[in-house]
Amino acid sequence: MRRNLPLLIAILIVPLIDAQVVVERGVKTAMRDGTILRADIYRPAAEGRYPVLLQRTPYNKSGGADAGYRMAAAGYVAIIQDVRGRYTSDGEWYPFRYESQDGYDTVEWAASLPYSNAKVGMFGGSYVGATQMLTAIAHPPHLAGICPFVTASNYHENWTYQGGAFEQWFNESWTSGLARDTADRRVEQGTNAMHGVLKLPLTEYSLFNWPAGPLTMQELAPYFLDWLAHSDYDEYWKRLAIDEHYADISVPALTIAAWYDIFQGGSLRNYEGLKGKGKQRLLVVIGGHAGGGRKIGDVDFGAQAADFNETGTTIEWYDYLFKNAQNRFAGKPVRIFVMGANQWREEDDWPLKRARETKYFLHSSHGANSLRGDGVLSTESPTQETADNYSYDPANPVPTTGGPLCCDAEHLPPGPKDQRGVEARQDVLVYSTSPLSRDMEVTGPVSLELYAKSSAVDTDFTAKLVDVWPNGFAQNLTEGIIRARYRNSREKPVLMNPGEVYKFTIDVWATSNVFRQGHKLRLEVSSSNFPRFDRNLNTGRSAASTSAYMTAANTVLHDAEHPSALILPVVP
Repeated sequence: MRRNLPLLIAILIVPLIDAQVVVERGVKTAMRDGTILRADIYRPAAEGRYPVLLQRTPYNKSGGADAGYRMAAAGYVAIIQDVRGRYTSDGEWYPFRYESQDGYDTVEWAASLPYSNAKVGMFGGSYVGATQMLTAIAHPPHLAGICPFVTASNYHENWTYQGGAFEQWFNESWTSGLARDTADRRVEQGTNAMHGVLKLPLTEYSLFNWPAGPLTMQELAPYFLDWLAHSDYDEYWKRLAIDEHYADISVPALTIAAWYDIFQGGSLRNYEGLKGKGKQRLLVVIGGHAGGGRKIGDVDFGAQAADFNETGTTIEWYDYLFKNAQNRFAGKPVRIFVMGANQWREEDDWPLKRARETKYFLHSSHGANSLRGDGVLSTESPTQETADNYSYDPANPVPTTGGPLCCDAEHLPPGPKDQRGVEARQDVLVYSTSPLSRDMEVTGPVSLELYAKSSAVDTDFTAKLVDVWPNGFAQNLTEGIIRARYRNSREKPVLMNPGEVYKFTIDVWATSNVFRQGHKLRLEVSSSNFPRFDRNLNTGRSAASTSAYMTAANTVLHDAEHPSALILPVVP
């Protein structure tokens, strides 16, 4: 009987919630250009005016039913709307393009409903976070709060590209998933008489090599082709960049980031760009798109890790913001999960002011290639040392193993995974500390200053921070990449002179981890992380435009003149 108790409780509670909630489905509202969008509305059955919680999603509004019922039962009007061109809403789908104007119009419509008290908050994650940020930039008068969960700050730098490299796995899997609804709409509109032409999972295809077939890439996802065409950070991206418009966002925000999330860098940047403007809060969980609960990837983060529920947290945020509840959001503005210690902690700010920037220099005597090499990380400055060399062959790239991935965990599992298979490769340089004599906490932004050269005019350099357990398990924490031609600017690429030494700064994003006594800090350096990022062909041209490539002889220097160093925020 005890085993079935949760199910029994759920069976008893659902009718009670149904009795308390009125649901209206497919409610129409017209945008300023006449396009009709449709929403499902969940509201308390009792008479009165309530604050509105709005979600605008491209992922099908019917998926928001659970959140809608829970929010209505908690005393809110919940509105889940299909964005333009998705599922039941009219118009053409093109990511980001219409979200500011449609968000503004929807907020003002929601505020005018007879059961609304004219306070509107928004919520949701990933692209649904983008709909919030882009709406906030437009200043609808009745928008009173947002709650963006794991979303980007710049749709070039931490959505489509990172460090100048194309986010191939995310861009292809996300676009493929969204193309299903677009294909169905094209069939219904009579564009293609062959109903069900796309029966296979779209992730089976490479969107770089989409079949010519009845439905073309231009019909299914024209924006994907535009993303490839705009590899530089130009006006196409700038007009929609959140981080170019922080000054235009004034509403309170609960920004939720995650250590293993694909938008971690953007989420943290959003908080830093908005803090100081009234009630700004930051919550950092573990998985985000990489998963929830206590076990993510190969690591069990303990009982406290399960203490996060997206809908419950959203309700708690708006109880604080709209109902003056004195809950945890009335306390310190920052709450983070500290891995290793596996516990939650409140902070006064992000990044932590007490963290000390500490340089761990790269060393080797005979070569840091693979785990069999003699690469060392230490705080001791280098003197005269031999450089490390490796060949990067685009036909045999370093395989992506875990990390911040989305959106096809079945084919490429995300999160913390054992990196020893990657570290066995000769084209991966491995630098490790000695086993730690005491616990050491690293919390905050991580970066790598790398002095390197190549035989090619363009190549990539990757960096990965790893926590090595006493049993040898190599847990990836955070990672980064730089495409050499974008080393100085994402706007104006400049090729390298082969053989010339350059200083590269790689943003390795951030982490919060206690390296336990007996563990080692490790840095991996290489030139590929595929298919998370597209392969650099070493020619200065992209994989979207050519298949021609060359092998690059790459060199990492670490001597007195070229003190390559991993920069860590160490908490005393």
